[in-house]
Amino acid sequence: MRKLLFGLIALFAVASLSSCGYNSSVKLDEKVKASWGEVENQYQRRSDLIPNLVNTVKGAANFEKETLTQVIEARAKATSIQVDPTKLTPETIQKFQSAQGGLSQALGRLMVVSERYPELKANANFQELQAQLEGTENRITVARRDFNLSVQDYNTNIRTFPNNLFAGMFGFQQKGSFAAEAGADKAPKVAF
Repeated sequence: MRKLLFGLIALFAVASLSSCGYNSSVKLDEKVKASWGEVENQYQRRSDLIPNLVNTVKGAANFEKETLTQVIEARAKATSIQVDPTKLTPETIQKFQSAQGGLSQALGRLMVVSERYPELKANANFQELQAQLEGTENRITVARRDFNLSVQDYNTNIRTFPNNLFAGMFGFQQKGSFAAEAGADKAPKVAF
């Protein structure tokens, strides 16, 4: 009888521990998914601004067509990468980040080239789109930071005791986060 009572108490303790860990892991997993949704939302906002920007720039006489083509192709590649929020592995995040980074580089080249066209810089539509893109880039930075914090909380939760005992059993796996681009730790060389 004593063994049965001890067994029931032990089973109750294990069930209580796993339930608490399970519930907190679910809550943190949902927070990661919501944060990922905001990341996608901000990247989509940027993607939606690009056709208007391209059309505005096309109106500038003799504008470099190659630069516009690069932006259009980079946008197509970036929007083709879809990430399932239930599979936020380091590999899928890296693939997504790489495609979005290519679009950021193409947009950066477009802005640099646009400096050569005074009529374009004076265009009110171009100025407004440029301001919206800058604001969107800031929103992307905030959304990525919030996502990384959510992932950190989630990963910490599933790796700490006693949650780590049950995380794998319930299918909770570590999630990937955004990392700095290669070479971001080195200051750019500026020559005058």
